Amino acid sequence: MPFMPVKFTLQKRVKLAQALWMLYWLSVIVGIFIFSLGIFFKIELRKRSEVMDNNESHLVPNLLILVGLLACGVNTFGGKVCHDSLDPMKFTKWKPMLKPYLLLCCGFNALLLLAALLCFLMQFAVYLTLAEGLKNSIKFYKDTDTPGRCFMKRTLDTTQIEFRCCGNNNFRDWFEVQWISNRYLDMSNDAVKDRVLSNVEGKYLMDSVPFSCCNPGSPRPCIQHHLTNNSAHYDYDHRIEELNIWSRGCHEALFSYFSGMMTSIGVLIVATIALETADMAGLKYLTTALDTMEDPENPECESEGWLLEKSVKETFSLQLAKLKMLGKSNQVEEGGNSQGTT
Repeated sequence: MPFMPVKFTLQKRVKLAQALWMLYWLSVIVGIFIFSLGIFFKIELRKRSEVMDNNESHLVPNLLILVGLLACGVNTFGGKVCHDSLDPMKFTKWKPMLKPYLLLCCGFNALLLLAALLCFLMQFAVYLTLAEGLKNSIKFYKDTDTPGRCFMKRTLDTTQIEFRCCGNNNFRDWFEVQWISNRYLDMSNDAVKDRVLSNVEGKYLMDSVPFSCCNPGSPRPCIQHHLTNNSAHYDYDHRIEELNIWSRGCHEALFSYFSGMMTSIGVLIVATIALETADMAGLKYLTTALDTMEDPENPECESEGWLLEKSVKETFSLQLAKLKMLGKSNQVEEGGNSQGTT
């Protein structure tokens, strides 16, 4: 007995074909959108590559681009089949291709599922890459004369301004590195010399942050130097006053941006899987309804469509038996080959 059988009249077949045609073209639009998201995600990773230590993985965006292109091709073919399904002459040429096409759709759904899983699982890799990349970016902030690091200062300043963040974890990360180049330090000044010599590593450390950490929305002029020295500023207490610099670290801000993007793409792909499954189920109903027409010459006759020709249990048992037969035939061939060589 067929699984989930449905009776069809001409009117129902026409409505099903029209609805499927619209669904397939909606799937094409979704495919274009996924392709565009893959391009956008790849560009964003390229833009932030310096603060990710150039270790960012492009597996997810590349897979999204591939999936988007495949979605356009697969669903365009499905839409064409649905468009020609009500014309017996046109539909005849598509019939031999339908079974391989449905198998291809199953494989495509598996690829979509893989892309969705990677969107969720690769977030941890992004988290680690950002942590290491931002740490190194802060360390190399002052190296504006070093080849390969000339634009690190501009990149990090732009990132802090754009994402409203400061440092890796917070603004105190700037206290632990020398972010002012030696070429801008007056080594003849006793205060500068004492600060450098007082540090074991010979670095010029201070409780200050770059200008890009400043919050332009603060009513008070930006305090970026002597942040922890209350006596250096009038009516100021760093322990209780909300500083007029960004309190959120760039690691948190950038990870929130990328994880939000990857989660949204993952949810979209899950919805696309549901849409593709609906397309496959509808096409199966349509093709079986056309195949089971009592009188193919009379389009007004009734027919029956189904998802599976037999029940789920019978179908599973049949496929399992086929796999066993295939395994036995392979063993026989291997045995025959070994006897022939002896």
